[in-house]
Amino acid sequence: MTTTLHTAALDDLIGDIVLHHRPRHESGTVPRNIPFLAEVPFDRFGIAVATTSGDVFSSGDADVPFSIQSISKVFTLAMALQGTRTGRLWSRVLREPSGTSFNSLVQLEAEQGIPRNPFINAGALVVTDHLMEETPDAAARLLRFLTEQAGNQEGDGGRQGPVIDEAAAASELASSSRNLALAHFLKDFGNLTQAAGAVVENYVRQCSIMMSCVQLAKAGLFLANDGQGTAGTVLSRNEAKRVGSIMLTCGMYDAAGEFAYRVGLPGKSGVGGGILAIVPGHCAICVWSPRLDAKGNSLAGTAALADLSDRTGWSVF
Repeated sequence: MTTTLHTAALDDLIGDIVLHHRPRHESGTVPRNIPFLAEVPFDRFGIAVATTSGDVFSSGDADVPFSIQSISKVFTLAMALQGTRTGRLWSRVLREPSGTSFNSLVQLEAEQGIPRNPFINAGALVVTDHLMEETPDAAARLLRFLTEQAGNQEGDGGRQGPVIDEAAAASELASSSRNLALAHFLKDFGNLTQAAGAVVENYVRQCSIMMSCVQLAKAGLFLANDGQGTAGTVLSRNEAKRVGSIMLTCGMYDAAGEFAYRVGLPGKSGVGGGILAIVPGHCAICVWSPRLDAKGNSLAGTAALADLSDRTGWSVF
């Protein structure tokens, strides 16, 4: 894997990525059950690369905050793995690709309330429940974690740190019947300890955190740096490696195989249009463009990461 590029070369490259992949025509979709995401202009496009040597490169709309949605699941999983109850967590959620929709009720019922992985909605609800056993406001705990990992915003151009968009969360919660159904299924199978409604509320607030590409790339850097983040050790080297492996096999909904084929990097997408990708030992990349493909992944973001991988040689294969 080629991982070294001169600063000027990487600056020029990501600028060229923005030039070629920023959408010029309105295409793709937005989630029907999250109305506020439809308000984002279709031609937004940003990319940021945070390296293990401490450099951050960015271009396009990389400083514009967006709704991180399911990218939050990477960080809640990391937080859950920091505790002493990891073995219990892995008895409640598996580590296998789902092969079905990320919000499938059928699969959850057929498999007796044990979600396939922590990145489908049912699995993320179990992880949130796990966190709530120690901290009832798991969303606020995640926000503090992300703020620490994204770095001090003072002297950073006056940019706002990560925030929960409470109005957006309330709107999304009002359309969360499917997630509530998943939570009640989990509760019925004995795989939630907290009240189903409280778990869904925390989960939706986690997904409603607003961050920029720059902030997300910096926050995810510990996954490329043997578990070492900007605010110290987040995970052991082995646990960071294992989170990356779950990202590779499960992080792109039921298009994980296609993403591995085209990009060759661990990644996690969100229906807000963001994708966090990891180049082990070198950097974390965040790309954002709001319009989605049929699987719920950013159209332009996926194409841009495939192009970047081809042009740099960044790949785990």
